[in-house]
Amino acid sequence: MLFTLIRYGDESCALMLEVISNHDYDKSRFLRGAAIDDEKIPEIGVDEAIREAQPVRYLHPERTTIHLLDKPISFDDTQEAIYRRPAPLIVVGCAGSGKTALTLEKLKHGEGEMLYVTHSAYLAQSARALYYANGFEHAAQEAVFLSYREFVESIRVPPGREAGWRDFAGWFARLRQAFKEFDGHQVFEEIRGVLAAAPDGVLTRDEYLALGIRQSIFPIELRDKLYDLFEKYRDWLAEAKLYDLNLVAQDWQRLAAPRYDFVVIDEVQDITTVQLALVLKTLREPGHFLLCGDFNQIVHPNFFSWSQVKSLFWKDPKLAERQELHVLTANFRNGLEATRVANQLLKIRQRRFVSIDRESNFLVQAVGSDTGQIALMPDKELGKRELDQKIRQSTQFAVLVMRDEDKVEARRYFATPLLFSIHEAKGFEYENIILYRFISDHRAEFSDIVEGVARADLAVETLDYRRAKDKSDKSLEVYKFFVNALYVALTRAIRNIYIIESDTAHPLFALLDLSLGQVRVEARQSTLGDWQKERASWSCKASRNRPKRSVAQF
Repeated sequence: MLFTLIRYGDESCALMLEVISNHDYDKSRFLRGAAIDDEKIPEIGVDEAIREAQPVRYLHPERTTIHLLDKPISFDDTQEAIYRRPAPLIVVGCAGSGKTALTLEKLKHGEGEMLYVTHSAYLAQSARALYYANGFEHAAQEAVFLSYREFVESIRVPPGREAGWRDFAGWFARLRQAFKEFDGHQVFEEIRGVLAAAPDGVLTRDEYLALGIRQSIFPIELRDKLYDLFEKYRDWLAEAKLYDLNLVAQDWQRLAAPRYDFVVIDEVQDITTVQLALVLKTLREPGHFLLCGDFNQIVHPNFFSWSQVKSLFWKDPKLAERQELHVLTANFRNGLEATRVANQLLKIRQRRFVSIDRESNFLVQAVGSDTGQIALMPDKELGKRELDQKIRQSTQFAVLVMRDEDKVEARRYFATPLLFSIHEAKGFEYENIILYRFISDHRAEFSDIVEGVARADLAVETLDYRRAKDKSDKSLEVYKFFVNALYVALTRAIRNIYIIESDTAHPLFALLDLSLGQVRVEARQSTLGDWQKERASWSCKASRNRPKRSVAQF
């Protein structure tokens, strides 16, 4: 009998892994062909064995079944109920709720060709590594893990290169004078999430003008001119030999053929409805899918809503409203303090912009007793240099900035290679996270976000569902990225968060109950082995457009 020890709080348990018949060790899933020599196996006492037991973040008080990816996982009652339900399934889960682990465990039971697809190339490769960890095999299935772009290329490789925000921003800057009434980020989201996102085809000008108030970021009087800009955008793509994944998804509908027996779409909030429709066209049997996501983690422009997702499957709006979405509210990743601040941010957004939708109208529940800390630090030269000296040799600290272009400034002070923008942070978790100038570089936006919100407004334990009285108010869409980016950043930390800002008196910090004070930073220097493991992980995180780094840089 091969077993290992796990520890939860003061409780230690033996986790049974496998029975190895007749000492046939070369067939063991977990030993992976290792030679076994009894003379080389040390004997240790019970106390030492318990100290070395692998800690787990949660252990069900009664159920003894353990799921195993890269580490042992115990499902709570809500996760277990979803795990046992048949497809189709739509799961709404907060950050750290175990959505990916749950979907991967469910994927293990399928037979035939299985597809896991998500927007992020890192998350797709990370999920694959988790899935096949500890020698998992299923002879009756073939599972593939793809980013959305890789999925599109599996049907047919589009000519040229995908147009990203930087490409769009450079092009839009040249037209700024003629379209000065438009904000570039909002135009980008309108094109990606509205004009090109309908599963039935790109909207015509008349269809776009006929959209309801809630179906577009822009008021009706600006849409005709915006459509002119959209037509110029399509011409520019052709001239620059670039492609838009939404427009490709429209064209590839006729090429998609049934291929997969089961599909998991992770972080579905980052995928538009036409992209989702293209994935579902590759199913052999309709309904053999699992979708999971979180509205609070939208950081890509797509005008996402759960109602749009449900309308793909249930055409009758009233029927779609009644369809059950399964909600995970427990957070197994973050400490109590990080969870508290993340919930405060959700309360601020709900008070300022009312509710997003019924499905996302909940606060996060922390699991575990580790408090952790969130420290607000002034953006001072000396302080940054001292912090850098402590963390530069540790794999336990990562630095996050709002946008890709913000990394240049952050690199002036932080030598760690673990520096990421918020678009790169999906699926990440580190013991300690440093947030660099999230608020100070966007003072005006966060001032608008907290306008009219008082401390007394946040003294609630739940979020009541309330619709906006003014349907023409687009402020939520305008500021959604900033709120969600901060929420994603806060929920990457397992234990501690260090927030470096020049504007430490910004009213947001008072609402989050954060103030300047003595900061404790404990950083253990990582070994070469630690950095080699991190580099192996980072090679998965690196997208094809990001340069690889050597071990020396780690």
